[in-house]
Amino acid sequence: MNRSLCVSLLLLLGMSAFVPAASAADLLLRHVNGYTLDGSGKLQRFQALLVNHGKVVATGTDAALTLRAGHARVIDGGGRTLLPGLIDAHGHVMALGQALNQADLSTTTTLAAALATVKRFAAAHPDAAWVQGGGWNQVIWKLGRFPTAGDLDQAVADRPVWLSRVDGHAGWANSAAMKLAGITRDTRDPTGGRIERDAQGNPTGVFVDGATALIERRVPASTAQESAAMLDSALAALASVGLTSVDDAGIDLTTWQLYRRYADQHRLTARIYAMIHGTGKDFDIISRHGPLIGYGNDFLTVRTVKLYADGALGSRGASLLAPYSDDPGNRGLLFQTPSALTAMIGKALGKHYQVAVHAIGDRANREVLDSFAAAYRLHGGQELRNRVEHAQIVALDDIPRFVPLQLIASMQPTHATSDMNMAEDRLGHQRMAGAYAWRRFLQQGTVIAGGSDFPVESPNPFFGLHAAVTRQDHHDQPPGGWYPQQRMTLIEAFRAFTLDAAYAAHQEHTLGTLEPGKWADFILVDHDIFADAPERLWSTRVLQTWVTGKQVFALPE
Repeated sequence: MNRSLCVSLLLLLGMSAFVPAASAADLLLRHVNGYTLDGSGKLQRFQALLVNHGKVVATGTDAALTLRAGHARVIDGGGRTLLPGLIDAHGHVMALGQALNQADLSTTTTLAAALATVKRFAAAHPDAAWVQGGGWNQVIWKLGRFPTAGDLDQAVADRPVWLSRVDGHAGWANSAAMKLAGITRDTRDPTGGRIERDAQGNPTGVFVDGATALIERRVPASTAQESAAMLDSALAALASVGLTSVDDAGIDLTTWQLYRRYADQHRLTARIYAMIHGTGKDFDIISRHGPLIGYGNDFLTVRTVKLYADGALGSRGASLLAPYSDDPGNRGLLFQTPSALTAMIGKALGKHYQVAVHAIGDRANREVLDSFAAAYRLHGGQELRNRVEHAQIVALDDIPRFVPLQLIASMQPTHATSDMNMAEDRLGHQRMAGAYAWRRFLQQGTVIAGGSDFPVESPNPFFGLHAAVTRQDHHDQPPGGWYPQQRMTLIEAFRAFTLDAAYAAHQEHTLGTLEPGKWADFILVDHDIFADAPERLWSTRVLQTWVTGKQVFALPE
């Protein structure tokens, strides 16, 4: 071999040492404006995403990952913004599906409009034994009162009607529904519930919290086919707004069975982190073999119990330490005695289940904190990342207690912007200091898991990001934001709907960021949320949604 050829071969061999070897990969998404947090919560940017068997191989530049892509399928992102799939830490999947298949009153601005909607729905469904729906809000209607059965009879009188309030903590029945349920003046308020009555003590048609069961026990249960249709509708809706994972805040045995069947059939297009409703019979059956973790390629996890301490603010069922400012004889409803709540928490912790407790009012939050402290002394369980769902109105002295109790605050930013039309009326100015107090929790190091509480609110996570950052509605009101000192930064809000939501579900090592080894759950959106004005956040459109490296939604062109 001559000297010049030898030198050429040595040079080629030397150069090959600097060319990265092709990685095992089946998908390269290039030419994107990519963002992800890293494990420490710092924002990182990238141009390309490399995926293999549904998991992230790497993020980086187009040039570097093209060299590593080998024979992977290549998709050109067209310069569009790519984000990790967003996570809703508190929603109700089947309730969303149900809402999508029933009368929707969420956009009605007057009682007359609501009655017209119900009448149209009833006419379009003449074979339905019951007319069902939800989303009504008497505050938006500016009624100054709850609606009545008499109002509803004007729309439908020939069959029972049952309509859930927007917060899910009250229901509105017509006369036919109350008659079928046997509701009379002599019907007593159940524990943890209230029947609204007129001056003579007659039921008016609205049932709050625990009293809703008086009507709901007569509503026909959904068939298996109807339940599957609801789940299909919900999954399609979640994919369309960029949600790739959801913490489902309260399921029963039937829903657990449906989710397992869907996971077995590979029909879930969003990951579901399901919470068992209560510690009763369904919990005993579901928990028989312990927590279900990462079932079906991490599409289904059931390792949490959901409990309730009180109701909601809008229906004055939230339990307060002092009376409602606009209803001095009312302090709301506490659903459990302290000893009963402590026992429920202890039962779940004793079987190694995380506990998530709904608490809206300051009295309810205090009871929950006290009950966690008492249950820990008996059972331990601090390491299970237990949660307070909503943590909406908390006495200032109680907020620091979240830290030693190692509690996560699972909060829903859109509740603030939805409630700002009535919250101060309910609470007065002084109690607002501990209401929707995201900044106070963040400053003490409490993890906030972001959610929406859909279908109480829209499942669109960009509505939540917008509310968290601006504390304004979609018309930029009020100027400067509502109690703006409690706003989050965009990075904090983004983290709440990604990495910290994953942490709250014990899934930060598999979800929440686009780091190597994690699931390739990601979305493409229509603009750069980190470069554009915060006021644009709510109008962000999801163009594509991908779960495990497979496309599950594409916006029609």
